Amino acid sequence: MFMLHRSQSRAPVGSVYVVKAFRRFTVRVPLPTELSELTTLARNLRWVWHQPTQDLFATIDTTKWRETGDPLRLLDEVAPERLAELAGDHAFLDRLAAVRDDLTRYTDEPRWFGDYAAGLEPENVAPQGIAYFSMEFGISEVLPIYSGGLGILAGDHLKAASDLGLPLIGVGLFYRSGYFHQGLTHDGWQVERYPVNDPTSLPLTILADGDAPVIVTISMPGGRTLNAQVWVAMVGRIPLLLLDADVPMNDEELRGVTDRLYGGDQDHRIKQEILLGIGGVRAVREYIRITGHAEPTVFHMNEGHAGFLGVERVRELTNPAPAKRSGRKVSAPQALDFDSAEAVVRASNIFTTHTPVPAGIDRFPMDMVRYYLDADEAGDSRLLPGLPVATVLGLGDEADPGVFNMAHMGFRLGQRSNGVSQLHGAVSREMFSGLWPGFDADEVPIGAVTNGVHGPTWVARRWQDLAGGDEEAVAQIVATLPTDEIWQIRSTMRAHLVDEVRRRAYLSGRERGFTDAELGWTAEIFDPSALTIGFARRAATYKRLTLMLRDPERMRRILTDPDRPVQLVIAGKAHPADDGGKALIQQVVRFTEDPELRDRIVFLPDYDISMARDIYAGCDVWLNNPVRPMEACGTSGMKSAMNGGLNLSILDGWWDEMADGDNGWAIPSAEGVTDEHRRDDLEAEALYSLLEESVIPLFYNRTSVNVPERWVQMVRHTIARLGPKVEAARMVRDYTTALYGPAARQFASIVADDYAPAKDLAEYRQVLDRSWSSVQIAGIDESGSGDSLLEDSPQRVSLTLTAHVALGELKPDQVCVQALVGRVTDDGEIVEPVIAEMSPTDQADPSGRTLFLASIAPDRSGRHGYTARVLPRHPQLSDDAEFGLVRYPLGTAEDAGPSLGETVLVPGANT
Repeated sequence: MFMLHRSQSRAPVGSVYVVKAFRRFTVRVPLPTELSELTTLARNLRWVWHQPTQDLFATIDTTKWRETGDPLRLLDEVAPERLAELAGDHAFLDRLAAVRDDLTRYTDEPRWFGDYAAGLEPENVAPQGIAYFSMEFGISEVLPIYSGGLGILAGDHLKAASDLGLPLIGVGLFYRSGYFHQGLTHDGWQVERYPVNDPTSLPLTILADGDAPVIVTISMPGGRTLNAQVWVAMVGRIPLLLLDADVPMNDEELRGVTDRLYGGDQDHRIKQEILLGIGGVRAVREYIRITGHAEPTVFHMNEGHAGFLGVERVRELTNPAPAKRSGRKVSAPQALDFDSAEAVVRASNIFTTHTPVPAGIDRFPMDMVRYYLDADEAGDSRLLPGLPVATVLGLGDEADPGVFNMAHMGFRLGQRSNGVSQLHGAVSREMFSGLWPGFDADEVPIGAVTNGVHGPTWVARRWQDLAGGDEEAVAQIVATLPTDEIWQIRSTMRAHLVDEVRRRAYLSGRERGFTDAELGWTAEIFDPSALTIGFARRAATYKRLTLMLRDPERMRRILTDPDRPVQLVIAGKAHPADDGGKALIQQVVRFTEDPELRDRIVFLPDYDISMARDIYAGCDVWLNNPVRPMEACGTSGMKSAMNGGLNLSILDGWWDEMADGDNGWAIPSAEGVTDEHRRDDLEAEALYSLLEESVIPLFYNRTSVNVPERWVQMVRHTIARLGPKVEAARMVRDYTTALYGPAARQFASIVADDYAPAKDLAEYRQVLDRSWSSVQIAGIDESGSGDSLLEDSPQRVSLTLTAHVALGELKPDQVCVQALVGRVTDDGEIVEPVIAEMSPTDQADPSGRTLFLASIAPDRSGRHGYTARVLPRHPQLSDDAEFGLVRYPLGTAEDAGPSLGETVLVPGANT
């Protein structure tokens, strides 16, 4: 007989004992042989965006599928009798075989990338492999290792890369508690719950060498070692490697390194970023060794969190270890010096910044970074053997000598970098211009690739069904769809959202402690035919969650208009440590609980991918009102647009470049107002006015058959014209052609001939270090002729400039000398200068300086000025501004940006 014992401690009468598991595990009964391929389909996350696979699992048990949306959990919970029944169902087995064959074709057959690579000119090369590092990945709600926009973007990047056939590997961390689940207290304050992620119940497999799990090791101060196992998730044809420190060989503190996403203090955070960057590179090497996957020739850092990957790659080249292949060691390749190794790494590293504000950058105390680099007696790092600690620290320095800047290290170790919208690229060039002193912000070599979103994931089923599963055809089909049919689809999707709002509002109320009797009203909230506005995103201060409540009475009138009702769905999480963000959420929740308003406005807690799909699909208008230009991109509005939602937004992020007047409304921004409260008042007024005078009237201006014809025209235009522009496939193609391809070409070039170009570049940098202080422009001579501005006139105005340049040890072909000519302001600033390269002559001035010459033909009249400058030049540089070195003429603001040394009048230019 078994007896259940309990402790002698006594609980109050009527209390309930709750026993929680210390660890979780999954017992998985093998499927019948005929159904074994279901496991293959469940473990490849392509099902997240592949409707036929979802439909197949829904057939197994419709109720459980609706409850879980998780194939593995469905297979664990479905009754054995049902599985036995399906094993004998020939129609089901035929569907299973068809879906499995489709997955095989999808993963094996060439796709867009194959055509791209085949079409390259002989001098170009396609990347044989790409490693994409990110702190978080939002693939699906069943794999909760994401918090918000950065992770969703990374997940969409992998999905689109899979659809396009890129040879990409994702690298991240596996968090045992992921990000938090959000709840609300009775009075509307955010509370966090951290459920445990059990990897054995998720679509993950352990990376193993034979029967032994692979363990990545990293040296920690004090002689300790951080160990991590590697889980692999298959995202279509893309492997995603996730490092997990919760292994028995770690002590308790190190086991907690991957406990939570964005949890803990800075010490906890730096260990996570060391594991991601350094451990991630080591995990990639192990995965390649075991699977035979192609070696990456391009490494992509998705934000500064992954910055340590650059120094780890330098360490590999300066201190190479013997390679292991098929159980035997192969002799180590030659070791490079630091400068040569850095040149190789820079050539093939890409850095993407996602923040438009300095506060969003990861910055660690310099002493903390020094501690983890852990110098030995010779000053070399034990974390990165062979690398001098002082050199590594220099990669992250900034104006504050006590701070190590992860973004700065990313830029310094990435030859190519970008922001995530055109506006954000411009903001980034300004924000990081200090890394390139002497250059105008426009010349800072930071580009832009505007984010995109993965259509098959975010476009509602109703739209996809129209295209028969061809996701790329949705836009073309909607372009010709009858107006009443578009309106019917939009109305159906809105009605579905209303059902979800009612269901989630009730569940939220129950979790907050309200009784069924108090929640009866939730069954009737919202109107399936009313104008529905969505606002869902992080509750960060700059996103201004409560701007809509700036004038509560005016908002009340808008929501409760009996003839033209408006309803508002709000969702979003505040960071657990952000009490300011939590206070904003509480303010909104309290506003929604007014009995006169609660059927028109709702806050839905625990915003995640599942909720987001419903909100994006069902809302008529997507509201976004950040403080411009603090929104790097803001992809939520893209997802709404793909479903026919019209954006109502400040011109920030992606909306700044894609708003065209027919896909939504631009909220005027009061950027010149320095008083933030007055700015909020002005922009809230603009928001209310747009709603009252444009948005609401247009929605309710109906034809005789109750269809808002002009509104539907805007919906059609948005899906057909804007939809393809915001696709993640477009984004990944842009990365491939603008960044991955050039980086792969540069990498192939710099490692050629046994790294000879890398060594040459390293020698060139040493010459620059010795000689740059001797480089000078001692003077500029000018002569001019002509009296016409007409391009084809024989008397066109021409200005010939001759610069006297001292080069020190440098040769004329090792520098780029440029003339800058343009109209000048009263204080001598050159406005929009024309830049012309100056050619070296075979002459020298009496002091032995090299003479460089250029002729320029101004195309405008007025006062003009000129100057010249010298920049480094080397065939392995992607941009002459790359090193951030520039010399201007003596007597000007040397090394401080284009500055006028002397103003001249161009002869004959209508002066």
